Amino acid sequence: MLLHGIFPPITTPFYPDGRVYLKKLEHNVERYSKTPVAGIVVLGSTGEAMMLSDAERREVLRTARAAGAPHKVLVAGTGCESALETLRLTDYAAELGYDAALVRTPHFYRPQMKAANLLAFYRMVADRSPIPVLIYSVPAFTNYDMPPELVIELAEHANIIGIKESGGDAAKIRQIVEGTRHIKRSATVTETFAAVTPRMLQAVEASASKEAAELVSIGASTGHVGTGAPTEPALNDRPKGRSRMGPVERSSTETTSPPSSTVRSVKTRQKEVGFQVLAGAAQRLLPSLESGAVGAVLAFASPAPTACYEVYAAWKEGDQELARLKQERISRAATRVGSELGIPGLKHAADLNGYYGGPPRLPFLALTSDLKAEVEQLMADIRN
Repeated sequence: MLLHGIFPPITTPFYPDGRVYLKKLEHNVERYSKTPVAGIVVLGSTGEAMMLSDAERREVLRTARAAGAPHKVLVAGTGCESALETLRLTDYAAELGYDAALVRTPHFYRPQMKAANLLAFYRMVADRSPIPVLIYSVPAFTNYDMPPELVIELAEHANIIGIKESGGDAAKIRQIVEGTRHIKRSATVTETFAAVTPRMLQAVEASASKEAAELVSIGASTGHVGTGAPTEPALNDRPKGRSRMGPVERSSTETTSPPSSTVRSVKTRQKEVGFQVLAGAAQRLLPSLESGAVGAVLAFASPAPTACYEVYAAWKEGDQELARLKQERISRAATRVGSELGIPGLKHAADLNGYYGGPPRLPFLALTSDLKAEVEQLMADIRN
């Protein structure tokens, strides 16, 4: 799965009494789906996943999956303290149609979390997970910093496709990138090198089937079937190199639909991706990209997805000066709102930018009026 680009780890909306506000979650996901982000992370740290019950986590995953656009990569935060609980939630996310699992490092029993423990944990999860796994190193919350050597060793596992490195250390990102450069993997992408998700292919097939059914219905009502287009050949008569494409990734092919005047298809190709490193600190986004990160999962992208994307886009285009200016534009707000004020600050910033932030869940407290005013000033020219 291609993980290049910006991924907002979305917040979980709550009613004032603390219940999960699913309608607002739908609204937010639909709005993110219209931005240039590559995908959406559900139940990351910014989503207050640790504050939710297992039933609530499943409800959030289900709601976000239903509201997300098929062409956006969906990543589910499924990390729990035990491998078995992690796998239960990962299996559920896979059943819903999520594309990858973001699995944070276990940390409650931190003194016992030695290299052998982490290797065994991630290998068991990756062995049994039906979807690709991303390591999630977030030392600011877990007080455990995944050593580069351990990441490099885990990267050899075929089902561990990358890491979200939230420490903001560009030198560490460079070390991981260099240490995993020998890993050769590819991902299915569109002709414009965007990610291809199984949900996208299923949507194309569903649309094609609907069009075919409508054509048959129209033809039957007028006494004939057809549009003047040649009928689709039987499977055995189709030219080689063209086939129906299900949710499994295939190389150098395209999805085909029954005949109509507007045939829908998704032409795909393979792109070499290797082991994919994603940055996790918006205020250090540009240095992280310059060190080899291919994208980022940024808390600050939850209220400001387009502003974060502009840094990535300028870097991708090779415009270093513009990338630097775009980075400077968000750095102060990302540090203060995202890192220092945290989820209450991010939720208020989201309210300012057309998303529903709403209240955090206790023990988080809502911002004071003075802090709200500070966030409003910092976000004044960062609109999305």
